[in-house]
Amino acid sequence: MIKQWFKSGEPWVWLNAAAVSANLILVVGLLALVAVRGLGHFWPAQVVEYGYKDKDGVATTIVGELVDTVVLSAQQAKDANYEILAGKDSLVQQLIKSGNRDTTGMDFRWIEQQRITGESYPVEILVVERREWGNFYGRLVAVKEQGKIIASGEQAWPVAEEKLQAALKLFDEIDTMQRKEVGAINYALERLRLKQKRLQLQNQWNDNTRQELAKQEADYQASYQKLQGELAKLNEKLALDSLVVKEASGQEVEIPFAKTVRIYKPNAMSVFAKIGHYGSKLIEFVSDDPREANTEGGIFPAIFGTVMMVMVMAVIVTPLGVVAAVYMREYAKQGFLTRLIRIAVNNLAGVPSIVYGVFGLGFFVYILGGNIDRLFFPESLPAPVFGTPGLLWSSLTLALLTLPVVIVSTEEGLSRIPKAIREGSLALGATKAETLWRTVLPMASPAIMTGLILAVARAAGEVAPLMLVGVVKLAPTLPLDGNFPYMHFDRKFMHLGFHIYDVGFQSPNVEAARPLVYATSLLLVLVIIGLNMSAISIRNHLREKYRALDN
Repeated sequence: MIKQWFKSGEPWVWLNAAAVSANLILVVGLLALVAVRGLGHFWPAQVVEYGYKDKDGVATTIVGELVDTVVLSAQQAKDANYEILAGKDSLVQQLIKSGNRDTTGMDFRWIEQQRITGESYPVEILVVERREWGNFYGRLVAVKEQGKIIASGEQAWPVAEEKLQAALKLFDEIDTMQRKEVGAINYALERLRLKQKRLQLQNQWNDNTRQELAKQEADYQASYQKLQGELAKLNEKLALDSLVVKEASGQEVEIPFAKTVRIYKPNAMSVFAKIGHYGSKLIEFVSDDPREANTEGGIFPAIFGTVMMVMVMAVIVTPLGVVAAVYMREYAKQGFLTRLIRIAVNNLAGVPSIVYGVFGLGFFVYILGGNIDRLFFPESLPAPVFGTPGLLWSSLTLALLTLPVVIVSTEEGLSRIPKAIREGSLALGATKAETLWRTVLPMASPAIMTGLILAVARAAGEVAPLMLVGVVKLAPTLPLDGNFPYMHFDRKFMHLGFHIYDVGFQSPNVEAARPLVYATSLLLVLVIIGLNMSAISIRNHLREKYRALDN
């Protein structure tokens, strides 16, 4: 009976099902862990106020958010030189996000639960999220305008909210002017400088061109000075207001609204208020620029850079992979050389990605980019244009990395098309090229899309080669903007994968960076899923269109 059961193959079916189920459970569990750790970071946590007595018996007050709790055994506490009070067989430590780094010198601190003398959650505790120095925890004392107190006590809170909204609008206006209008003028002035140098190199620099460029430069300088005057007025207006907050030690600190992102009282917030706060934090995370060494703010430049690089890579790798596969399957003589090429293509898929990065740096950046600069951008030398890592070279490097996947997938699709279809097309008078373009390639398009899906999935998560050929920690501008030629392939960019590496392993503030690592990892997975789902929907549409292939 058992022999027959094994011979039927049913045990192997169950074994495969168990393996697939285990993998699905692991994947879902990992994604759930990442989602809980990452998305939970944006929920406004309760702020606790502890009465605390240290080893020397000095009583202090600690205000902050409870982040983590660790239990140490008696032996572990002894090895770490901690003192356990009488009657205790373990030591409970709590990690508190105390903020106020500019006054205390640290954002987080570990405290011993056994030394806590009191615990409360005062509703008046204020959290000030700042553009610099992280969060500030304390009690609102007063609101100042031009250095004079205009509201204090209970009246200070509504005034502070009103002043903050006005300051945020001013900050956005200043930021927009600096990015768009001032940035456009600086870009135009740089192009004028390069144009002058190019004319000089071509021996076309004369009085007429000098006067023409001088007039244009004078116009730009006049516009620049006008904008600088407007910015100075806005910055002066932005710097007028501030709020005074008293921290746990009793020290009063004045915080300008110009350096403030938001203020809120988490202990006094209702559930709906917390949901609104949570939504605003999520929107900020996916739409704003990073700040505080990437440990605060948003990651929009990294999202944009990742999607843009993958799209450019897809545009490059798809025609290259399809042309190579078509030649080997439809035109090349099937012999030893063709088999050798196929073996080489399959082996390329196993080459470590860092090798592609080194190749991209050496060939694309230094050789190809350097020669492009010498031929087409001599006026920019010695400053490189394309002779430095950038979006184009990153996309080309990843296109080479994923090229074998597209070639193999396309060849498999071409091999599945019956020979009779080709012969029927030729019998009706079509040429081989027409047969290939109008019949064979459309029917193989689902396989081509499958290869593209696999290429996108791999390219979007690669980090090692990008560290050499274009990705940076902070990019001053996006590769796409309103300045001609609008798409700047020579610019460096940010990437979600490198952002995770930088925040997780290079951040000076590890505890603050940890939840952002989870949140960014989840977002990278969602971006990859979104790109793949878009390609899958196109593939399914093509499969329905050419269903005759499967019949």
